Amino acid sequence: MHMLKSVATALVLAAFTLPAAYAADHRIEMLDQGSDGEFMVFEPAFLKIEPGDTVTFVPTDAYHNAATIEGMIPEGAEAFSSPLSEEVTITFDVPGLYGIECEPHYMMGMVAMIVVGDPVNLEEAKAVEVPEGAQDRITALFAQVEAQ
Repeated sequence: MHMLKSVATALVLAAFTLPAAYAADHRIEMLDQGSDGEFMVFEPAFLKIEPGDTVTFVPTDAYHNAATIEGMIPEGAEAFSSPLSEEVTITFDVPGLYGIECEPHYMMGMVAMIVVGDPVNLEEAKAVEVPEGAQDRITALFAQVEAQ
């Protein structure tokens, strides 16, 4: 009987630790100028990841941060805003689409998009008004989501 309890306990523990063991780590750099010559960018600006994966936002150039765009996160997810010029790692557990901005440079179009699992909140996110300077990049990111 003791052996059966031990095996059952081990199986339960394995069920909770296996997903974390397979979670991927991703990296997004925050740059004044991207590899394509565009100014004020996240690179890459689009990621498709799985629930439980982490993303590390790296301020390769100073005075950038990563923050969720209001209205562009799935229900049940927590908004975040990192301090300026500080690296931050976020674990994305709730499936959906996450719009990301650099708060000081949002008006200049410094945006990114992360899709965790399925973009269950795509239509709600598309309805969010963004600054004119970010409109072209957001539209291009939505096109990438829809192409998945």
